[in-house]
Amino acid sequence: MLEKIKSLLQELSKSERKVAELVLAQPNFVAHAPIAQIADMANVSQPTVIRFCRSVDCTGLQDFKLRLTRSLVSGVPYVHSAVEMSDTAHDLAAKLFDNTISSLMRTRNELNPDAIEQAVDILAKARKIEFYGLGNSGIMAQDAQHKFFRLGVPCISYSDPHIHGMSASLLKAGDAVVAISNSGRTIDLIRSVELAREAGAQVIGITHSNSPLAKRCNVTLYADTPEDPDLYSPMITRIVHLVIIDILAVGVALRRGPELIDQLEKIKRNLKERRVRGYEDR
Repeated sequence: MLEKIKSLLQELSKSERKVAELVLAQPNFVAHAPIAQIADMANVSQPTVIRFCRSVDCTGLQDFKLRLTRSLVSGVPYVHSAVEMSDTAHDLAAKLFDNTISSLMRTRNELNPDAIEQAVDILAKARKIEFYGLGNSGIMAQDAQHKFFRLGVPCISYSDPHIHGMSASLLKAGDAVVAISNSGRTIDLIRSVELAREAGAQVIGITHSNSPLAKRCNVTLYADTPEDPDLYSPMITRIVHLVIIDILAVGVALRRGPELIDQLEKIKRNLKERRVRGYEDR
């Protein structure tokens, strides 16, 4: 609920925004205070408090308080403020862990199971899989290739826009592309996705909802995280993307069935030969 309020902040009216800012600053107070005290603290009228509740998709104040309370007792603190210069090492660790856990839980709750099923089906049947990303997302694409090539599916990752643009135009029906982008606004990546679809390939997007990239994919897995990649390198988003990639990899592994076990065992044997002996249990 707190993350939802923050995302809707700019869409609220000026008076409703005062209520929203009070909720974000003092969520425990709002969860237990009567409407008169909430209105007084926010310096708005009581009807404005009700309008705010409805603006965040609640039927009224009691419904809003119930949802807010559930958010507060979920076991994962919501850290509204960013790290500050005065933060201790303990504060830094707590804020980063709590923000990451909160974002993972939010993504888990909002991830569309039908979209996951469709994405796994496309990847399990694909003749070839290409992973596209730029910058930080290019590293995610490399991680995806590292996971998927062990599943016996020909795959490759590209982080150079010229290369994945050329490769996309050479794809065919039966091929698949996984396009990874936090913002979903990168022009080169969007163009490569368009080329891939024109060539007959199916495209899975891992990106922000309502982004230009999301609208151009056959299937999109949304990763909406509360950080601004225009100012900072996305840290939380990176973790969320990695988990989504893991979900797809495990899903494809399960689809491929028992015949994959021998292949994975062979890989393990090869890796074991490259490790120092005597440390198996450490």
